[in-house]
Amino acid sequence: MQDQTITRKNIRSMMDRFYSQVLKDEIVADFFIDKLGDEMISDEWQGHLDLLSDFWASTILSETSYKGQPVKPHIHMEGLQRVTFERWLELFFETVDKYYTKESADIFKTRSQSIANNFMRVLGI
Repeated sequence: MQDQTITRKNIRSMMDRFYSQVLKDEIVADFFIDKLGDEMISDEWQGHLDLLSDFWASTILSETSYKGQPVKPHIHMEGLQRVTFERWLELFFETVDKYYTKESADIFKTRSQSIANNFMRVLGI
């Protein structure tokens, strides 16, 4: 069943589903495994998923829970390329399409595309 309303709780569930797919992907998995390991039950992964849930709740729901700098951790990541961001977006779009109704999924898609474009611009890729 797809969620029509975006909530903090279903953002976290969507993050869990999305990153379980990311960890299986040939293009993007290694970036996350190198930093967080390959087991989403680890404290590192759980903290990252909490942080990302805060990020998306702040971005989509206008909450004030996220206090980070989203580009900063990516600045020194070696090997990031346009194809990396494109694949991340492809997986993200697939997940939000499965998890949310079209109207809600489109909110995530529009915002994530804008964020990815900004990351690539700042990173010079």
